[in-house]
Amino acid sequence: MASIARLERPLLILIAVLVWPAALYQVFLATGMTMAAGHSLLDGLVTAFSFFTILTNLLVGVVTVALIRRGQGGTFLTRPGTLAAVAVYILVVGVIYALLLSGLHVFTGLALVADSVVHRAVPVLYALYWLLFARKGALRWADPLAWLIYPLLYIVHTLVRGALTGRYPYPFADAARLGYPTALANGAAILAFFLGLGLVLVALDRAMGRIAAGAGSRRAP
Repeated sequence: MASIARLERPLLILIAVLVWPAALYQVFLATGMTMAAGHSLLDGLVTAFSFFTILTNLLVGVVTVALIRRGQGGTFLTRPGTLAAVAVYILVVGVIYALLLSGLHVFTGLALVADSVVHRAVPVLYALYWLLFARKGALRWADPLAWLIYPLLYIVHTLVRGALTGRYPYPFADAARLGYPTALANGAAILAFFLGLGLVLVALDRAMGRIAAGAGSRRAP
Protein backbone atom coordinates (compact mmCIF):
# COMPACT_ATOMS: atom_id res chain seq x y z
CA MET A 1 0.00 0.00 0.00
CA ALA A 2 2.88 2.38 0.75
CA SER A 3 4.16 1.98 -2.79
CA ILE A 4 0.71 2.82 -4.18
CA ALA A 5 0.43 5.87 -1.89
CA ARG A 6 3.59 7.30 -3.47
CA LEU A 7 1.76 7.44 -6.78
CA GLU A 8 -0.96 9.83 -5.53
CA ARG A 9 0.88 13.09 -6.18
CA PRO A 10 2.29 12.03 -9.59
CA LEU A 11 -1.21 11.00 -10.67
CA LEU A 12 -2.63 14.36 -9.58
CA ILE A 13 0.13 16.19 -11.44
CA LEU A 14 -0.55 14.13 -14.55
CA ILE A 15 -4.25 14.98 -14.40
CA ALA A 16 -3.51 18.69 -13.94
CA VAL A 17 -0.96 18.74 -16.78
CA LEU A 18 -3.50 17.13 -19.10
CA VAL A 19 -6.74 18.80 -18.09
CA TRP A 20 -5.79 22.47 -17.96
CA PRO A 21 -4.31 22.87 -21.48
CA ALA A 22 -6.97 20.63 -23.04
CA ALA A 23 -9.93 22.36 -21.36
CA LEU A 24 -8.62 25.85 -22.10
CA TYR A 25 -7.97 24.87 -25.71
CA GLN A 26 -11.58 23.69 -25.90
CA VAL A 27 -12.64 27.12 -24.62
CA PHE A 28 -10.51 28.73 -27.34
CA LEU A 29 -12.00 26.52 -30.05
CA ALA A 30 -15.63 26.99 -28.96
CA THR A 31 -15.15 30.76 -28.66
CA GLY A 32 -13.51 30.96 -32.07
CA MET A 33 -16.22 28.90 -33.77
CA THR A 34 -18.94 31.08 -32.26
CA MET A 35 -17.19 34.27 -33.37
CA ALA A 36 -16.69 32.81 -36.86
CA ALA A 37 -20.48 32.44 -37.03
CA GLY A 38 -20.82 36.20 -36.55
CA HIS A 39 -21.21 36.47 -32.78
CA SER A 40 -19.27 38.60 -30.32
CA LEU A 41 -16.32 37.58 -28.17
CA LEU A 42 -18.53 37.71 -25.08
CA ASP A 43 -21.11 35.49 -26.74
CA GLY A 44 -18.31 33.14 -27.74
CA LEU A 45 -17.06 32.87 -24.17
CA VAL A 46 -20.58 32.31 -22.83
CA THR A 47 -21.08 29.61 -25.43
CA ALA A 48 -17.81 27.92 -24.49
CA PHE A 49 -18.75 27.86 -20.83
CA SER A 50 -22.16 26.46 -21.71
CA PHE A 51 -20.63 23.04 -22.44
CA PHE A 52 -20.87 20.66 -19.51
CA THR A 53 -17.66 18.99 -20.68
CA ILE A 54 -15.66 22.20 -20.45
CA LEU A 55 -17.14 23.26 -17.12
CA THR A 56 -16.58 19.86 -15.54
CA ASN A 57 -13.04 19.44 -16.81
CA LEU A 58 -12.18 22.86 -15.42
CA LEU A 59 -13.76 21.77 -12.13
CA VAL A 60 -11.51 18.71 -12.15
CA GLY A 61 -8.57 21.02 -12.78
CA VAL A 62 -9.44 23.27 -9.83
CA VAL A 63 -9.93 20.31 -7.48
CA THR A 64 -6.72 18.67 -8.65
CA VAL A 65 -4.68 21.81 -8.02
CA ALA A 66 -6.26 22.14 -4.56
CA LEU A 67 -5.31 18.53 -3.79
CA ILE A 68 -1.74 19.07 -4.96
CA ARG A 69 -1.37 22.21 -2.84
CA ARG A 70 -3.20 21.24 0.35
CA GLY A 71 -3.98 17.52 0.34
CA GLN A 72 -7.33 15.97 1.21
CA GLY A 73 -9.80 17.37 3.70
CA GLY A 74 -8.40 20.88 4.20
CA THR A 75 -11.02 22.82 2.23
CA PHE A 76 -14.43 22.34 0.64
CA LEU A 77 -12.73 21.44 -2.65
CA THR A 78 -10.80 18.57 -1.08
CA ARG A 79 -13.43 17.03 1.19
CA PRO A 80 -14.52 13.43 0.50
CA GLY A 81 -18.00 14.52 -0.63
CA THR A 82 -16.60 17.01 -3.13
CA LEU A 83 -14.10 14.53 -4.54
CA ALA A 84 -16.84 11.94 -5.01
CA ALA A 85 -19.25 14.44 -6.59
CA VAL A 86 -16.61 15.52 -9.10
CA ALA A 87 -15.93 11.85 -9.88
CA VAL A 88 -19.62 11.40 -10.71
CA TYR A 89 -19.68 14.51 -12.90
CA ILE A 90 -16.58 13.65 -14.94
CA LEU A 91 -17.63 10.00 -15.30
CA VAL A 92 -20.95 11.16 -16.76
CA VAL A 93 -18.98 13.29 -19.23
CA GLY A 94 -17.10 10.21 -20.39
CA VAL A 95 -20.11 7.89 -20.53
CA ILE A 96 -22.42 10.31 -22.38
CA TYR A 97 -19.66 11.10 -24.87
CA ALA A 98 -19.06 7.41 -25.51
CA LEU A 99 -22.77 6.59 -25.88
CA LEU A 100 -24.24 9.68 -27.53
CA LEU A 101 -21.67 12.13 -28.84
CA SER A 102 -18.65 10.25 -30.14
CA GLY A 103 -18.38 10.61 -33.90
CA LEU A 104 -20.70 13.61 -34.22
CA HIS A 105 -17.72 15.83 -35.06
CA VAL A 106 -14.49 15.04 -36.86
CA PHE A 107 -11.39 16.56 -35.26
CA THR A 108 -7.77 16.60 -36.33
CA GLY A 109 -4.51 17.79 -34.82
CA LEU A 110 -4.60 19.54 -31.47
CA ALA A 111 -8.38 19.59 -31.50
CA LEU A 112 -8.43 15.78 -31.64
CA VAL A 113 -5.90 15.57 -28.80
CA ALA A 114 -7.89 17.98 -26.63
CA ASP A 115 -11.13 16.18 -27.39
CA SER A 116 -9.62 12.82 -26.38
CA VAL A 117 -8.17 14.27 -23.18
CA VAL A 118 -11.36 15.90 -21.88
CA HIS A 119 -13.71 13.08 -22.90
CA ARG A 120 -11.58 10.00 -22.36
CA ALA A 121 -8.31 10.46 -20.47
CA VAL A 122 -9.47 12.79 -17.70
CA PRO A 123 -12.62 10.80 -16.78
CA VAL A 124 -10.57 7.59 -16.51
CA LEU A 125 -7.65 9.15 -14.62
CA TYR A 126 -9.78 11.10 -12.14
CA ALA A 127 -12.00 8.07 -11.48
CA LEU A 128 -8.83 6.06 -10.86
CA TYR A 129 -7.61 8.74 -8.45
CA TRP A 130 -10.88 8.65 -6.53
CA LEU A 131 -10.90 4.86 -6.38
CA LEU A 132 -7.30 4.50 -5.20
CA PHE A 133 -6.62 7.57 -3.09
CA ALA A 134 -9.77 9.43 -1.95
CA ARG A 135 -10.45 8.86 1.75
CA LYS A 136 -13.29 6.36 2.08
CA GLY A 137 -16.07 5.84 4.60
CA ALA A 138 -17.30 9.42 4.95
CA LEU A 139 -20.13 9.51 2.38
CA ARG A 140 -23.85 9.32 3.21
CA TRP A 141 -26.67 7.85 1.15
CA ALA A 142 -28.25 11.31 0.91
CA ASP A 143 -25.14 12.88 -0.66
CA PRO A 144 -26.02 12.01 -4.29
CA LEU A 145 -29.20 14.10 -3.98
CA ALA A 146 -27.10 17.16 -3.10
CA TRP A 147 -24.74 16.38 -5.96
CA LEU A 148 -27.66 16.80 -8.39
CA ILE A 149 -27.68 20.58 -7.82
CA TYR A 150 -24.89 21.19 -10.33
CA PRO A 151 -26.33 19.17 -13.25
CA LEU A 152 -29.85 20.42 -12.48
CA LEU A 153 -28.72 24.05 -12.65
CA TYR A 154 -26.85 23.24 -15.85
CA ILE A 155 -29.96 21.76 -17.47
CA VAL A 156 -32.05 24.79 -16.48
CA HIS A 157 -29.38 27.13 -17.85
CA THR A 158 -29.18 25.16 -21.11
CA LEU A 159 -32.92 25.24 -21.71
CA VAL A 160 -33.33 28.91 -20.80
CA ARG A 161 -30.36 30.02 -22.88
CA GLY A 162 -31.50 27.82 -25.75
CA ALA A 163 -34.96 29.39 -25.66
CA LEU A 164 -33.37 32.85 -25.83
CA THR A 165 -30.73 32.14 -28.48
CA GLY A 166 -31.96 29.08 -30.36
CA ARG A 167 -28.59 27.41 -29.69
CA TYR A 168 -28.07 24.28 -27.61
CA PRO A 169 -24.71 22.70 -26.73
CA TYR A 170 -25.88 19.09 -27.19
CA PRO A 171 -28.37 17.50 -29.60
CA PHE A 172 -30.30 15.67 -26.86
CA ALA A 173 -31.00 19.04 -25.20
CA ASP A 174 -32.21 20.78 -28.37
CA ALA A 175 -35.78 21.66 -27.39
CA ALA A 176 -36.29 23.62 -30.62
CA ARG A 177 -35.78 20.46 -32.68
CA LEU A 178 -36.98 17.76 -30.27
CA GLY A 179 -39.73 19.68 -28.47
CA TYR A 180 -39.78 20.42 -24.76
CA PRO A 181 -41.37 17.12 -23.65
CA THR A 182 -38.53 15.12 -25.22
CA ALA A 183 -35.80 17.53 -24.13
CA LEU A 184 -37.13 17.51 -20.56
CA ALA A 185 -37.41 13.73 -20.59
CA ASN A 186 -33.80 13.50 -21.75
CA GLY A 187 -32.77 15.84 -18.94
CA ALA A 188 -34.67 13.76 -16.39
CA ALA A 189 -33.02 10.58 -17.66
CA ILE A 190 -29.58 12.15 -17.38
CA LEU A 191 -30.33 13.35 -13.84
CA ALA A 192 -31.43 9.81 -12.97
CA PHE A 193 -28.10 8.56 -14.31
CA PHE A 194 -26.25 11.08 -12.14
CA LEU A 195 -28.21 9.88 -9.12
CA GLY A 196 -27.69 6.19 -9.87
CA LEU A 197 -23.96 6.63 -10.42
CA GLY A 198 -23.74 8.67 -7.24
CA LEU A 199 -25.38 5.87 -5.26
CA VAL A 200 -22.90 3.39 -6.75
CA LEU A 201 -20.00 5.57 -5.57
CA VAL A 202 -21.50 5.85 -2.09
CA ALA A 203 -21.86 2.06 -1.94
CA LEU A 204 -18.22 1.66 -3.00
CA ASP A 205 -17.11 4.30 -0.51
CA ARG A 206 -18.88 2.63 2.40
CA ALA A 207 -17.69 -0.87 1.45
CA MET A 208 -14.08 0.27 1.02
CA GLY A 209 -14.28 2.25 4.25
CA ARG A 210 -15.38 -0.87 6.15
CA ILE A 211 -12.56 -2.89 4.60
CA ALA A 212 -10.01 -0.24 5.57
CA ALA A 213 -11.39 -0.02 9.09
CA GLY A 214 -11.28 -3.80 9.46
CA ALA A 215 -7.70 -3.94 8.21
CA GLY A 216 -6.74 -1.21 10.67
CA SER A 217 -8.33 -3.00 13.63
CA ARG A 218 -6.51 -6.23 12.74
CA ARG A 219 -3.18 -4.39 12.73
CA ALA A 220 -3.89 -2.75 16.09
CA PRO A 221 -2.23 -4.47 19.11
